[in-house]
Amino acid sequence: MMLVIDNFDSFTYNLVQYFGQLGVEQKVVRNNEITPNEALALNPERILISPGPCDPAQAGCSLGMLEAFQGKIPILGVCLGHQCIGEYFGGRIIRADRIMHGKLSPISHDGKDLFQDIPQDF
Repeated sequence: MMLVIDNFDSFTYNLVQYFGQLGVEQKVVRNNEITPNEALALNPERILISPGPCDPAQAGCSLGMLEAFQGKIPILGVCLGHQCIGEYFGGRIIRADRIMHGKLSPISHDGKDLFQDIPQDF
């Protein structure tokens, strides 16, 4: 089961739908409705930390989930979730001068792990 930490963003359910189409069993919880200890008891196989409207310090249990699960199971962060991962591991998160939603950029990758079986340069 993939535990989805919902940081109060509508795009979370786009991600849930995409993973559902891949047959991934999911449990979605809001970032203020679960503690890391409660999540540990669920024994998830992986975690998705969703986008959200705030910064990592305001993302509820998201940083605590990283503390509890880092190095134990795969964790994917999207937008705010990715910022949480960066901050947790010592990165500095700053606000962009200009927000750009939906900007298309070509993606290149090494074909490993998350990108296995994904076409190159999409």
